[in-house]
Amino acid sequence: MAAVEIFQETRPNNETYWRSIVLFGRNVASYKFALAKSLLDLAEQDKTHLTAEELAEPYSKYICEHLQQADKQGTSGSSSFLETCRQYNKGQIAHDQLISTTARLGFNNVLDAFHIVNGVAVPDPFLVKQGTGNISGIILTDQVYRLKEIVFETNLDLEVEARWRLVETAWDLQVPTHTLKVEHDQSTGLLTIDESGIERKNITPVRPALNGYQKGKCFYCFADIDVSAEGENTCEVDHFFPHALQSYTPVNLDGVWNLVLSCSFCNRGGNGQGKMARVPAIKYLDRLNRRNNFLVNSHHPLRETIMIQTGLTDESRRQFLQGMDRFAVQHLPTATFEIALVGEPTF
Repeated sequence: MAAVEIFQETRPNNETYWRSIVLFGRNVASYKFALAKSLLDLAEQDKTHLTAEELAEPYSKYICEHLQQADKQGTSGSSSFLETCRQYNKGQIAHDQLISTTARLGFNNVLDAFHIVNGVAVPDPFLVKQGTGNISGIILTDQVYRLKEIVFETNLDLEVEARWRLVETAWDLQVPTHTLKVEHDQSTGLLTIDESGIERKNITPVRPALNGYQKGKCFYCFADIDVSAEGENTCEVDHFFPHALQSYTPVNLDGVWNLVLSCSFCNRGGNGQGKMARVPAIKYLDRLNRRNNFLVNSHHPLRETIMIQTGLTDESRRQFLQGMDRFAVQHLPTATFEIALVGEPTF
């Protein structure tokens, strides 16, 4: 079974299908991300029926903001809609013209394609388009409002933003994605891109970039975790194979393949219950491989980074992790880490 199907079919729910759209849906333009952020905004306003102009307000705002960070927002060579947004950013057109053009041109494909993941539509749509051609309106379904009910629902917006930053950065650099290397900067908590011949570039905070692939759960105990700014309940970034091993191996343990999100108790709980610098029990190795395969199937540019660092195929990546486990146990021969579940396994 493909990694995307495993992601959707392991305890599927509304939240899982939303994340599968954001993480695994086709990336030919950034419109999907702008639409996702707009839907989250509009759900907070308790609106159900929208005109195209009402949807165009947040939608165009997010596109314009991101154009200021990265001018390339898709794989197409040109776009009349994006050019209008650029003109607005330069002060060449008024806000009313931006909205009217967005309503007319900005939704040409994204509304139909939004729910398609791996060639198949998710079971329950988050919106329904009214009209054909130029849309006459949009209906937000109950599925959107159910997203407000999840624990730490603000994580969803942060995850969309992080995913958008990864994708647009890969496009904007205009270099082959296989030459890009995504790394974690421990001092800043950011994912960075390093590519020969270009300056190191900060992309996005690591927590929201990884959280969706863990479905908002602690990697070890499946408790709900928060990825917002540092706070009492903010999750922690854990090196699955402890960073203490770095001096013994040329393998980069700061690679995304080795980073998981953990609740603070699992990472450093008292009375010796936290993981700290221990090697996780062998049962967690398959979970890490599944999570990494989710990343590989998400593309742009995490796929290439993990494949370069751990293997081009599922089997080679599995063998790599098994070899790392043997190496880790040999060099850190303490009791392995294992902890009881708090929530039900979701991946």
